[in-house]
Amino acid sequence: MNPAVQPGATSGAVPRRKLIEVSLPLEDINAESAREKSIRHGHPSTLHLWWARRPLAAARAVLFAQLVDDPSSHPELFPAEEDQKAERERLHGIMRRLVKWENISNETLYREAHDEILRSTGGKPPKILDPFAGGGTIPLEAQRLSLEAHASDLNPVPVLINKALIEIPPKFAGQPPVFPGAAEARMGPWPRAMGLAEDVRRYGAWMRDHAQERIGHLYPSAAAPVLGPDGKPTGKTTKATVIAWIWARTVTCPNPACGIRMPLAGSWWLGKKKGKEAYVVPNLVDDASVPGGRRVEFDIEHDPASAPNGTDDGTVGRKGAHCVGCGSAVDLKYIRSEGRAKLIGQQLVAIAAEKDKRRVYLRPNDNDVDAATVERPEEVPAGQLGHYPRDIKAPIYGMTDFADLFTNRQLVALTTFSDLICEARERIVADAIAAGIDRGDRLNNGGMGAEAYADAVATYLSFALSKMAARNNTMCTWEARMDRLRGSFQRQAIPMTWDFAEAPPLEEYGGGFTTVVASEAEVLDGMAITRFAGSALQADAASRSYDGALISTDPPYYDNIGYSDLSDFFYIWLRRSLRDIHPNLFGTMLVPKAEELVANPYRHGGKGEAESFFEKGFELVFSQARRAALPEYPITVFYAFKQSELEKEGIASTGWSTFLDGMIRSGWIITATWPIRSELPNRMMSVGMNALASSIVLALRPREATAPATDRTGFLDALHNELEAALPKIREGAIAPADLRQTILGPGMAVFSRYSRVLEDDGSPMSVKTALALINQTFDALQNEHDADLDADTRFCLDWYRSYGWNTRPYGDAESLAVPLGLSVEGIARGGVLTSGGGKVTLIKPQDLDPKWDPANDDRLSLWEVTCHLARAYAAEGRETAARLMAAVKDRVGLDEVNRLATRLYELMESQDAPTAGLFNGLGGAWADVSATSATLRSVAVAETLFGGDD
Repeated sequence: MNPAVQPGATSGAVPRRKLIEVSLPLEDINAESAREKSIRHGHPSTLHLWWARRPLAAARAVLFAQLVDDPSSHPELFPAEEDQKAERERLHGIMRRLVKWENISNETLYREAHDEILRSTGGKPPKILDPFAGGGTIPLEAQRLSLEAHASDLNPVPVLINKALIEIPPKFAGQPPVFPGAAEARMGPWPRAMGLAEDVRRYGAWMRDHAQERIGHLYPSAAAPVLGPDGKPTGKTTKATVIAWIWARTVTCPNPACGIRMPLAGSWWLGKKKGKEAYVVPNLVDDASVPGGRRVEFDIEHDPASAPNGTDDGTVGRKGAHCVGCGSAVDLKYIRSEGRAKLIGQQLVAIAAEKDKRRVYLRPNDNDVDAATVERPEEVPAGQLGHYPRDIKAPIYGMTDFADLFTNRQLVALTTFSDLICEARERIVADAIAAGIDRGDRLNNGGMGAEAYADAVATYLSFALSKMAARNNTMCTWEARMDRLRGSFQRQAIPMTWDFAEAPPLEEYGGGFTTVVASEAEVLDGMAITRFAGSALQADAASRSYDGALISTDPPYYDNIGYSDLSDFFYIWLRRSLRDIHPNLFGTMLVPKAEELVANPYRHGGKGEAESFFEKGFELVFSQARRAALPEYPITVFYAFKQSELEKEGIASTGWSTFLDGMIRSGWIITATWPIRSELPNRMMSVGMNALASSIVLALRPREATAPATDRTGFLDALHNELEAALPKIREGAIAPADLRQTILGPGMAVFSRYSRVLEDDGSPMSVKTALALINQTFDALQNEHDADLDADTRFCLDWYRSYGWNTRPYGDAESLAVPLGLSVEGIARGGVLTSGGGKVTLIKPQDLDPKWDPANDDRLSLWEVTCHLARAYAAEGRETAARLMAAVKDRVGLDEVNRLATRLYELMESQDAPTAGLFNGLGGAWADVSATSATLRSVAVAETLFGGDD
C-alpha cells in the first residue's frame, strides 16, 4: 500500500531530506541517458540544434528526486531502517519507469509521479526555474511532471527553443488544424499539440511546392547512363534523383610553370561500402581558354585495387596541399592568403544520385555546372563570424561573413524559403479566421487567436529553415563510409572544409525542407501537454529575479562551447523570418555577447582574464540565487566536465575544485553529487568500463550565515561517521563501482561545506582540493575497516591479489599468507578459488571459474568465490543466470557484503586489470535488477514447494 505522506512546513530548523540527497537508481538513469543518444525520431532535441544538452532521462529523474522526500525524513511512517529501505526501493521503482524512453508518453505514470511530488510538497510544489535553459531539457521535463516551468537565457536562440517546447504548445493544445481539409482527415479529436503539428506539415508542404515553382529549375535531375545487358553504357541516359553535388574548393597553383586551378580535396573517396566502392580520379586536359592552358576534369572509378590510399587520397591536409598538375607542395599560408584575397573558387567534382533505389556516382556535365551558376541574392542575412580561432576556422581563409559559408545557389534557396514563411503566415491567418477563430492579438502580446496561431506555426517553420541551413552550407561534407551527406556542426565548431556536399533542398532527403519539417512535426506530435503553460524569457542569469523559484540548471562551463558565436549561424536566419513575430528576441543584428558567461579568451584579453570573468560571474549568479533560496528544497546543478579534465585530472581536477569552491563561497552546502554518464556501453568498454562520468549533478542547500567553524580533527571525525552512514543507502541504488567514488563526494562535501570554514592545524582555511583528498582517504579507510568482518578465505584472496595479482607464485608465498589466518593452502584450493600443484599457486580469475559451479555442492563458500562467480555469470550468461546463483547462496552468505566486495574488487583491479574490473563494475551496476529477479525466482520456488508445480 502506498503510504500517504502528509508533509507541510518542516517542524524545527532542519528541512526534510529529499531522495536526491540520499539514494538514486543511478545505473538505470545512466543506462537510459546513454541510450537516448541513439533516439532521434520524435526526440525534443531534434526540434532545433543546441549544444551540450543533458539527457531527458537524467533531468526527469533529478527533478523527481529533488522534490520527493527520502523515507528517512518520515520516521513516524517508516521507523525501522528496513521500512525506509523498502519505501526507498518503491520510489526507485517509479524512477526506473520514469526514465525509460518507452514511457515518454505514459500519462498514467506521470500522474503517479506527480502525486508523489504533491505528497512531499504539501500539495504545492514550487515553480522550477532554469536560468541557463539552453536546449530546454530541464524546463521541458519539469512541465512533463506537471510542474510550473520557467526558462531563461541570455541568448535569444535557446529562448526561442524553450518557447517552442514549453510555452507555445499548451496555448493551442487540442485545437484542430486550420489548413483547408486537414481537420477532416482525422476522425475524432486532435489531442495535445497534434493539430499544430499537422498544420506545420501542411504549410511546410505548401511552402515546398511554391519553392519548386520558383527555384526548381536550379536543381535538375542528374543524367545517369543506361547500361546494356553486358553492364556497359549504351550511350543513352536516364534521369536520376540527386542526393548531393560534391564540390572541391580551388586555388591557383603558385608554381609559375603550372598555374592551374588546383582542386583542394581532403579525400577522393565517394563510397567505401564493400562491393560498391567509388572514388574520384582527377585528370589533366589541355584547354587554351584557361590560365596555364590546362584544367582538371574528374572521372568516377570503382576498382578497389586501384583506389586511392595514403598520400594519394586527396590533395590537402593539416600540413598543406599539393598540386595534381605539377606535384608542387603548397603551404597553407598561401591558401589562406588566397582566401583573404577572395581568390578561392570551387569546382564540381561528382554527383551522388539515386537510381532504381541504389546509390550511383556520376561525372558532372556542363548542365550541372550551369544550373549551379547563379548570382548571389541581394537580401542575404548580414553578419560577421566571431573571432574564436579555436573553434571558428573559416575566417582564417577569408570566409568572414556568414553568407560566405553558403554557395550562391544555397543562398537563393534559403532566402526563397524564408520569404515563403512570411507568405505562409498570412495564409494561416486567413485560414484560421475562415475556420472560425477570432483574429486576436499577436503571439508576442499574449494572443491566442488567428494572428497568434499563425505566429506559432511560422515559428516552427522558421526552425525548419534554420535546421535546413545547417544541412545546406559549405561546411557539409560527403561521408564515404555511409554514402550520405554529413551536416555541419558535427562538433561545436565552424571549421574550414575543402571538399563539400551540396544537398537538394526540394527533395525528401536529409537536407530537404520537407524532411526537416517532418521532424519538427514529429516532436510536436509527442509533446506532453500539462495544465501549466511554461514561460521562457531572455534574461541575464546574473541580474534576473529568483524569488519563489526552485533552481535546476545546467550552466555553461568555462570555454567548453562558444555558444553565442556559434549560434549566430542560426540567429541570422531566424531573425530574417521572425523579427516581426518575436521582436523582443531579434532586435539586434547578432546574438548578445558581452555578458555571456563563458571564458572566451579572445573577448576578455587572455585565458587568465577570461577564467576570472567566468568565475566571478558564476559566483555572482549563485550568490543571488542563494539570497532567494527556498529552504525546504535543494537546488540541483549539473557540472559538465571538460574532456581534457576527464583525461588528465579526473575528479581531482582544478576546474572541479574551483567550481565547488565557488558554490561554497556563494553560501551553499553541497549535499549530494551524482555522476551522470551519457556514454554508450561500447564507449565505456573501450576504456575498460571505468570512464569518468560526462557530468555530475549536485544537490545544494543554503548554508546558514551563523554556521560554525571547525578544525581538521572535527571535520575528519564527522566525515568518518557520516560517510559510514551514507554508504549503505547509496548502495541501495545499485551504484556501479566505477561511480561510487564520485558519488561519495556528495555526503563528504556536505560535511565540509556546512561549516563556515575548516581550519588547518596552522590556522589557515582548508582548501576544497584538500577536502576532496581527505574524503577519498576516508572512503578507502572505510572500505578497509570491513576487512576484519570478512571470512578468512576472502581475506587471503584479497591479500594475495594485493601482493601478486593473478601471477603464479611459489607455494611458500601462499603458505606465508594462509598460516596467520589459520588456513591451509590445500583448504583454500578446495574452496575453488585457487589452483595449487607442483609447488606453484595461482589465484583463479573470475573469467576462468567453472561455469557449471553449483553452490549446493560446495561445502566451503567464501564471499570471494560467490562474488567472482556472480560477476562471471552476469557478464557471460546474463541477469537470470546470475539471479539463480544469487538465490542459491542467499542463505549462506550476506548479499550486502557480496555487493560491497564487488566494489572493493573493482577498486583494486581497475588500474591493473580493466577487463576483470569491468566484470565487478557490471555486477555492481546491475545489482538491483539481479536482486529483484532473484527474489522472484525464490518466490516461485517457494510456491512450487508449497502447492506443487504444473503437471
